[in-house]
Amino acid sequence: MNTTNPPLVHALRGGIVESLHRGAVAVLDSQGQVHTEIGDIDRPIFPRSAVKLLQALPLVESGAADKFGLSDEELALACASHGGETRHTEAAAAMLAKAGVDQTALECGSHWPYNDAALKALAAQGRQPSALHNNCSGKHAGFVCLGCLMAEGGDRRDFLRAYVTPQHPVMREVSASLQDASGFDLGLTATGTDGCSIPTHAIPLRNLAHAYAKVAAGQGMTPGRTQAARRLRLAIAKAPAMVAGTGRFDSVVMQRLGEAVCCKVGAEGVYCAALPSQGLGVALKMDDGNTSRACEVAMAALLEKLLPLNAGDAHFMRSLSDLRLTNWNGLEVGRLQAAPPLR
Repeated sequence: MNTTNPPLVHALRGGIVESLHRGAVAVLDSQGQVHTEIGDIDRPIFPRSAVKLLQALPLVESGAADKFGLSDEELALACASHGGETRHTEAAAAMLAKAGVDQTALECGSHWPYNDAALKALAAQGRQPSALHNNCSGKHAGFVCLGCLMAEGGDRRDFLRAYVTPQHPVMREVSASLQDASGFDLGLTATGTDGCSIPTHAIPLRNLAHAYAKVAAGQGMTPGRTQAARRLRLAIAKAPAMVAGTGRFDSVVMQRLGEAVCCKVGAEGVYCAALPSQGLGVALKMDDGNTSRACEVAMAALLEKLLPLNAGDAHFMRSLSDLRLTNWNGLEVGRLQAAPPLR
């Protein structure tokens, strides 16, 4: 890890910095030109769920989305880390049903919903979570739809078996799409296993930002992938609640700013975004992996800095990049603030 990366977020208490969160930021255009560079943007990092839109490109480009009649809400869910609300689980189940399978085809594993109300409702009913509640079930439902198309009339279940492994035809398509968009040779980098069991590849922030700039500008990829990226981006803009859920940063920001931003968080303090009006792509990584606090503050500050915002939207984004911290009595005890490099 590069210890020279500057602080991007400060946690303040009593008028002093109590904690700081270092990181790196890359902002590029679709030609690969650097707009903003903070810290080490050439160290490969695991983008995790921040690249779900790029991983969903084969779902659309292959024709699977059209063959199975996937809606905008379902395409947005294919790019999601959702909260396990009813609308999320029902959409994932609908995607699978359209492809002629059910939740038993999913290989993402199960966990309790991220959304607190959904978790409590499930527990109150005496039910256990299923794979549909996994925050990645939409992405995996998209993989399953792609696999059902690729099965070409054969036994779909047999073809789908172990679709999460690197050598499976579905994952080869997903990895090829990610390599093409990022322009980074995935065969020469570290590969790990993501939380939902698919491969995750280490890619520099420079390349991740370039990939999202291509999505933003609608150029730099093959015509089929470019068209697929636009369709997914617009689907997300129409159904941002499917990408994260009630009260969560991605959904809240995209509901507010509309097509001006397409953003996606990843585990361990990663964020990527496409800014279509500016033709820019953004990628950031917090060194300490802090996603729920520092990463969101940093992304909010970048959007505030990079987008032309009206007074109301600017005030809204400032409330996310200069966050009031309260204790259990509701008293303000400090703030989370974007540090000078982001201002």
